[in-house]
Amino acid sequence: MLLPPEGTLSRLEAARYQLMPPRLYVDLPLGEGAELALPPGPARHVQVLRLQPGEELTCFNGESGEWAATVLRMGRSDVDVLIGAHRQVDRELPFHVTLAVGMPANERMDNLIEKATELGAAAVQPLVCERSVLRLSGERALKKVDHWRGVAIAASEQSGRTRVPVIEPVMTLAQWLAKARGGAQCMVLSLREAMPFERMAPGAAMVFLSGPEGGLSPAEESLALDAGFAAVSLGHRVLRADTAPMAVMSALSLRESRS
Repeated sequence: MLLPPEGTLSRLEAARYQLMPPRLYVDLPLGEGAELALPPGPARHVQVLRLQPGEELTCFNGESGEWAATVLRMGRSDVDVLIGAHRQVDRELPFHVTLAVGMPANERMDNLIEKATELGAAAVQPLVCERSVLRLSGERALKKVDHWRGVAIAASEQSGRTRVPVIEPVMTLAQWLAKARGGAQCMVLSLREAMPFERMAPGAAMVFLSGPEGGLSPAEESLALDAGFAAVSLGHRVLRADTAPMAVMSALSLRESRS
């Protein structure tokens, strides 16, 4: 979990935490009246925020809604909480969106995961493509995916989501295209002749494929089209590898807000 070092919370962040209880993702069964020892990540979060016994927080486990909670005990590295009333809240998009992205290099993938989470993506599929600068495999890929899951958890806590996006294992584009997608509406973001994004009618489940730096190669785009993907255009400007997926999620979020 990505957390600020102790003592580094800004005034704005401190004011935010005074206005509303901090939110914690707890990967455990939750139920009213239960007393829990928080796992190391959430416990450290409570320690960083310097919460004291009796102070309130909110817990969620990605299953349904969220729970009020109260700090019972603060140890040197462990924290016990009492789970309170369940709140059935739903802040998710009305459609299941998977972003399949040719991984951008450096910290841009972290930023992509964070913003995709805030905007409501249900899953992110990291891909290695022909023009990928970031090429991960083996143990290095596993560690990166674990790190990105931490980024998604932190973004879910901050944004008020009650579910954490699934960060899928790293795959090559060819490997991923060979998988079944269960009837989802599949689109590839294209600069070629393509349907304008605004004409697309959102489905219950959607998959958007976008390329890395340099985009998908013509052969890769053709491979996606042969696999049943429809070409969709975001306009005439060339967007960066981490910008294009965010344009998609922003447009879908705005559609939801107007409905």
